[in-house]
Amino acid sequence: MPLAELLAVLMVVAVCGLLMAGYPVALTLGGVSLAFAGLGHVAGAMDIGLLGALPQRIFGVMTNTVLLAIPLFIFMGVMLERSRIAEDLLETMGRLFGALPGGLGISVVLVGVLLAAAKGVVGATVVTIALITLPTMLRHGYDKRIAAGTVAATATLAQILPPATVLVLLGDQLNNSFQAAQLEKGVFAPDSISVSDLFAAAIVPGLTLVALYILFLVAVAILRPAAMPPIPPDPTAPKGFALARQLAKALLAPVLLIAVVLGSILIGLATPTEAAAVGAVGAILLAALRVEGATHWPVTLSITAFAVLAAIRAAFDIRVGHGFATGVVIAVALMIALAAGLALALRQVWRAGYLGATVTRTAQTTSMIFTILIGATLFSLVFRGLGGDDMVHRALSDLPGGAAGAILAVMLAMFLLGFVMDAFEIIFVVVPIVAPPLMMMEGVDPLWLGVMMAVNLQTSYMHPPLGPTLFFLRGVAPPEITTRHIYVGIIPFVVIQLCALAVLWFVPGLATWLPRMLYGG
Repeated sequence: MPLAELLAVLMVVAVCGLLMAGYPVALTLGGVSLAFAGLGHVAGAMDIGLLGALPQRIFGVMTNTVLLAIPLFIFMGVMLERSRIAEDLLETMGRLFGALPGGLGISVVLVGVLLAAAKGVVGATVVTIALITLPTMLRHGYDKRIAAGTVAATATLAQILPPATVLVLLGDQLNNSFQAAQLEKGVFAPDSISVSDLFAAAIVPGLTLVALYILFLVAVAILRPAAMPPIPPDPTAPKGFALARQLAKALLAPVLLIAVVLGSILIGLATPTEAAAVGAVGAILLAALRVEGATHWPVTLSITAFAVLAAIRAAFDIRVGHGFATGVVIAVALMIALAAGLALALRQVWRAGYLGATVTRTAQTTSMIFTILIGATLFSLVFRGLGGDDMVHRALSDLPGGAAGAILAVMLAMFLLGFVMDAFEIIFVVVPIVAPPLMMMEGVDPLWLGVMMAVNLQTSYMHPPLGPTLFFLRGVAPPEITTRHIYVGIIPFVVIQLCALAVLWFVPGLATWLPRMLYGG
């Protein structure tokens, strides 16, 4: 093996070793990369001048408009969490299904779908669900392993259901890899993969996974009814029309917000970044409605002004100089009303204490993601400078089984890396290395490959012993739930995940059908 490629292998080993030792991810990636760049330069295996490309790459990351969706989606999810909208959802769904055997567990999964779509961040989802549902499930006699496993697995749906943060980052990396693969094949006007494409591709597999979770819980409720008993009816709880009204009140606004955000992306009305901005504003308005003692007219004013403005825009051309001067005046007045309503709603949210905590949490999470991304950018630059990408390309091409063998090897490697690296690290470090050679092979659909990777990364978040979801759950679970309960309880859901990967392997249309129906191709 040439010296440069040996250094590339040793660099990967050093990163994995230091991560297992507990060193910070971003600093490990950056520090090891600089050390091996120096070694490569001294040994004559790499030109240190290659690092001059790093500032331009970092600038490209920070000016990437797609990545602007990350802090906006995080803001939306944290704001919904802080305003306790998630609690209402879980309590209402629990009343609706709790009287059935296993009904509370099924309610957790169904609400988890809504929270995953609203939050897009696993940590926030698992903490929210665990704090609200675990005490209730234990109080009503649920098996501790089933309760812990259901909560942990449901929280990881935030990895695969749009608008997951992971899908935004993965879509950006896959697009870069797809274009690089086409350029290598001599296509100098390459196609692209948008985050919207990956969102559409992930919806059917994600919902299939939800269906498998529910089927498993139904089977447990039938075969082991003592593990998931029904909740005794509460004589004081609302019934009939009162329950339906409470359900509509809890569900309508969050579901409408999610539908607007995802729908505008999927039908091409807005980019993911624009839709994320709408979601963030919508979360502020919903939070303002939750503030006790505050008036609701600012929210009503904002929504009314926006709806009328959208209707006028759809009916008339209100651009300046296009003949409808009155429409321009009306549009400006509506924009002023909209801005005033938003400002007053924001003031209410700030006074209630929601805004400061949300902004702080958003800044912390966003800083963590982008710091890791910068460290991974340096890592990939040095890895390529040492010839690592050519080595990986040759290794994948020489595997028996062609493209299928190469993809299986990459899936297995990503699954094993999930023991020591989280999803963000794998996306930033591994995907740019392995995706271009895979996409250069015949018969590999980039969207199908992306969804396979996303489901695999979701598995890495939940499988013992180092799944981050398990650590989040351990930190907030009641004392009677031990680490053993969590690890044993999650195993059936890990098996379900692997079954979902197998189904997706043999039925790729689950990932490719919806994007083709929406966008053609």
